[in-house]
Amino acid sequence: MKLQGRVAIVTGGGRGIGRAYCLRLAKEGAKVVVADLNMENATMVAKEIENAGGVGFAWKVDVSSESETQEMAKAAIDQFGNIDILVNNAAYMAECSYKPFTAYTVEEWERCFAVNVKGAWLCTKAVVPSMMNNGKGKIINISSGTIFAGIPMLLPYISSKGAIAVMTRSMARELGEYYINVNCLSPGYVAGTEGAQAMAGKPPGMEEALSSLQCIQRQQTPDDLVGTLIFLASDDSDFITGQLIEVDGGLQMP
Repeated sequence: MKLQGRVAIVTGGGRGIGRAYCLRLAKEGAKVVVADLNMENATMVAKEIENAGGVGFAWKVDVSSESETQEMAKAAIDQFGNIDILVNNAAYMAECSYKPFTAYTVEEWERCFAVNVKGAWLCTKAVVPSMMNNGKGKIINISSGTIFAGIPMLLPYISSKGAIAVMTRSMARELGEYYINVNCLSPGYVAGTEGAQAMAGKPPGMEEALSSLQCIQRQQTPDDLVGTLIFLASDDSDFITGQLIEVDGGLQMP
C-alpha cells in the first residue's frame, strides 16, 4: 500500500468522484477525512471505508468559510495527529445551470468562485502548517478539462477551474521550499456523476459526442481518475510539482 499511515482530507468526498478518491486513498492505507457540506453523505462514505477495513472520519464543512476550514484541519489533527494529503475536490457545479453567460446571476457567479477558488485557497491555508511541521505534504487541486475547450454555457464554472490551474502553479512556487508538492488533476467529462446529471439543458448526445473525440473511445468513470490521484499523493511524485495532469482518454492534448 502506497499511503500506509498517511492522513488525507478530501473535500467534497461524500459523493461522485470525491467518493471514489476517498475509497481508493483508504485502500492504499491512508486514514481519510471525508469532508463534505452534506454530513449524511460524508458519514455514508466513511462507513464504506470502515466496512472495507479502512479508517474513515466524516466531517461537515463549508469550504468557503475560513472558520470551518480551520476547524476541519484541527479535527483531522485531533483525530489522527497530522495532515499529509489534501484533495481540493469540493466544487459548485451541479447547482450552476447550463445556460448563456448573460443569464447567470451575480449570486451564482460569486458562489461558484467562493466554493471552487476561495474554498481551495482556504483549505490549503488551513492544512499547510501541519505539512510544514511534517517537512512534507501533498496538495492536489482538481481543475477540469473544460478550461482547454472553451465550452459554452458554463462560464462561472470554467472560469473558476481555470483559476484553480493557475493557483496551483503559484502555490507550488511558494511551498516548494517546504517540500510540499502542489499539483492539479484535470478530469474530462465523467458521465453519471451528480454534477453531470444536473447540467440542465445540456445538448442531447453530448456524452457520446465527447467519447467519439477521445483517443480511448468510451465514457470516463470516476475510477479512471483514482490511479493518477494516488500517484500524486504518494512518494512516487516527490519531484513533481506545479503540474496540471489531464486525465480524459486523450480528448484534450494541451
